[in-house]
Amino acid sequence: MITLEALGSDPAVRHAFFTREGGVSGGIYASLNCGFGSNDEPGAVAENRAIAAARLGLAPERLVSCHQVHGTTVVTVERPWRRDDNPRADGMVTRVPGIALGVLAADCAPVLLVDRAARVVGAAHAGWRGALAGIVEATIAAMVAQGAQVERIRAGIGPCIAQQSYEVGAEFAAAFAAGDARSGGFFRPALRPRHFLFDLPGYLAHRLARLGLAVVERTEHDTAAEEGLFFSYRRACRRGEGDYGRLLAAITLAA
Repeated sequence: MITLEALGSDPAVRHAFFTREGGVSGGIYASLNCGFGSNDEPGAVAENRAIAAARLGLAPERLVSCHQVHGTTVVTVERPWRRDDNPRADGMVTRVPGIALGVLAADCAPVLLVDRAARVVGAAHAGWRGALAGIVEATIAAMVAQGAQVERIRAGIGPCIAQQSYEVGAEFAAAFAAGDARSGGFFRPALRPRHFLFDLPGYLAHRLARLGLAVVERTEHDTAAEEGLFFSYRRACRRGEGDYGRLLAAITLAA
């Protein structure tokens, strides 16, 4: 698992961006696939999630995640829920110790957040749609509603698809230009005409930094290129594999 200094210097806050290593799944899901939304054996996914929860010092049922829909809905977590009750949301916040907020991704960016003084944590799933629509801003607003202060919040952007692997069409760049006039610097021309390479983690870091957060840190990994460490939706599609595993990122306040 990968940790970031921005999130990791307080023993009362635990976090991890888990890689695909260290689990029990096989085949294209090898090995730490934590996504019930995949076609992997549910028992294997449950065991993988239990392994991840244990690394955070928690029982499996204390790890919660959402049915992610690439939107801007954020839920405030007061108690764990059953998987059948997963809310449709892409952000979570809590001030309750002993609950791990988990987001799943396979090229999208997991974003973990903490205000140590207020003892409030947050987690967001940010693909391009959510990033453009404002999922990180919505998650931070929900943290503030729980007592956090923007200038104290520390953010970590986990492994996701990097610019060199993220080729998009002209219509994609146009959607960003229409929705955020300051997005142009995160696109550079690709080799194919009318195609561009998009810097998703850079764009997210820009949106977080302009809010005035205390710290914004990002990993330097590329989920699409580093097959040994990460699952990747884009890589699976390119190979015609039909499905893919999901990576877990999680943050918790120590009980």
